[in-house]
Amino acid sequence: MRRLREGDVGSLPVIVGLILIWAVFWFLNPNFLTPRNLTNLATQTAATGTISVGIVLVLLLGEIDLSVGQVSGLCAGIMAVLNVKHGVPAWLAIASAVAAGGAIGLVQGFWFSRLRIPSFVVTLAGLLAWQGALLLVLGSTGTLNLTDNTVDALAGTYLPDWAGWAVGVIVILAFAGSGLLTRRRRRAADLDVGPIGAWLAGLIVLVILVAAALLVLNGYLGVPLALLILLGFAAGFDFLVRRTRFGRYIMAVGGSPEAARRAGISVNGIRVAVFALAGVMAACGGVLAASRLLAVNQSSGGSDLLLNVIAAAVIGGTSLFGGRGSVWSAVTGALVIISISNGMDLLGLPASIKFVITGAVLLAAVTIDGVARHGRQASGKA
Repeated sequence: MRRLREGDVGSLPVIVGLILIWAVFWFLNPNFLTPRNLTNLATQTAATGTISVGIVLVLLLGEIDLSVGQVSGLCAGIMAVLNVKHGVPAWLAIASAVAAGGAIGLVQGFWFSRLRIPSFVVTLAGLLAWQGALLLVLGSTGTLNLTDNTVDALAGTYLPDWAGWAVGVIVILAFAGSGLLTRRRRRAADLDVGPIGAWLAGLIVLVILVAAALLVLNGYLGVPLALLILLGFAAGFDFLVRRTRFGRYIMAVGGSPEAARRAGISVNGIRVAVFALAGVMAACGGVLAASRLLAVNQSSGGSDLLLNVIAAAVIGGTSLFGGRGSVWSAVTGALVIISISNGMDLLGLPASIKFVITGAVLLAAVTIDGVARHGRQASGKA
């Protein structure tokens, strides 16, 4: 309640929105909340959420990357050509695709930070250039079908029930251990640790959510490996942002580049590194998308993918103004975006309605962010 009064709405809007979206689609079509559809929903969310993790890092800088969709398609095309046409082992083809994404991010980050060209312009040029590069990579083939078991397994593997429950227990224990360690460190530093009841309530909510998710997913095929990959990326980058010096530098540069520069932070170095990480995550998302579709074609990374990954980060609660947000917003925001798409597909609604509703949800999220920002400024907390 204190955070809400200060204008820090956090993830509350997206949680409330997700509950409402699921309730509406379940009312209109009872098949929406079946284990089969929710399992498919989790798999569909993986690629979008993975790319959106990189977008969150860029937004925390107060910048934008419009090329991530085409970068994901190009890197997926590189993997497919190496594996299918040239017989390169799957693991090496995937590693090459990820390296290509990182290299693209480095180039764009250098161009933006060193030559002082707005990131909007640099990545807009990249959107066009990397789309052309994908056409060159695929050549006259047009579409490449993926048949390698390693590639297919990324989105086609589901954990047995016992393995899913084991992962759930590990997640709960990790959350509990991290919380207790944080409380002990803050107490040792004579900092406020907050009431133990609030922490226990959070732990109980997590246990309920994990148990409910496992019951639903195990009711069909099991926990998708693609979902675990997404959650692993989110957890790793959340630790990077919140627990490391590099993460604090990202937040500082996003909050005030000039103040960060005067504090001795290499602003350009942080920017280049973040854009490189965004390229890596775009490549990983492209590989996951190709694994789910079992193919790469000339439209890979196109259509509404760019809209969805940026909308996911913003809807999840990451500020467009930089310096405020959470990596987990990529997961929750992607879940909202894919839920809307999935629900409207079940209802047989046309693509035009899907775009209108997604745009309205994005506008609402940006409006909430703007209002909350003004509230923080009014209370002297910005």
